[in-house]
Formats: sequence, C-alpha cells, structure tokens
Amino acid sequence: MRSIAMLAACAAVTLGALPTIVHAQTTTQTTKAEAGKIWEKIKGSWSQTKGAVKEQWGKLTDDDLLEIEGRRDQLVGKIQTRYGITRDQAEAQVSSWEQKRSRDM
Repeated sequence: MRSIAMLAACAAVTLGALPTIVHAQTTTQTTKAEAGKIWEKIKGSWSQTKGAVKEQWGKLTDDDLLEIEGRRDQLVGKIQTRYGITRDQAEAQVSSWEQKRSRDM
C-alpha cells in the first residue's frame, strides 16, 4: 500500500514538472530565433559592430575581426582561442553580449 502511495506521489511530481520542461524548451527556441535576428543585424552593420566587439573582447586582433565578418560561430571560436577558455564559456559570453546588444538595438 505504501509503495502505491509513493508511486502516485512520484507520478504527480513528474507530471507537475512537465509543463515547466516544455516551457523551457520553447523559451530556448525563441531565444535562438531572437539570436538569429540579432546576428542578421550584426552582419549588416559589421563595420560599426566591430568596435563593440573589440571593447568587449580586447584580445581579439583586427585580423580576427576581419576573419569573423559578423559570423557568430567564428566569434565564439576566436574568443575561445584568444582567452584560452572552453567553447561553453565562450558561448555563454557571446550569449550575454547578444542580450545586451538586443536591448541596445
């Protein structure tokens, strides 16, 4: 009897958490779509954006910025290389920077 009660409690907790998990996945997809829009704007105004990138990541060289040409994946890779950090850390930095840029745009 006690086992059935515990199973029922676990099922209730699991089912109760399901909407949260679904919502988190939807939020991530929306964020990726927003990031795509931001990067389209960044690519379009790369010559102006290079200054902001250089301010944020001063170790990037002018040659790095020429090579990046507004491509997010290139920026993440260059940050990872220049700062000696993991790809996840570089991704987190770029994501934070994107959010700041989206508020400024």
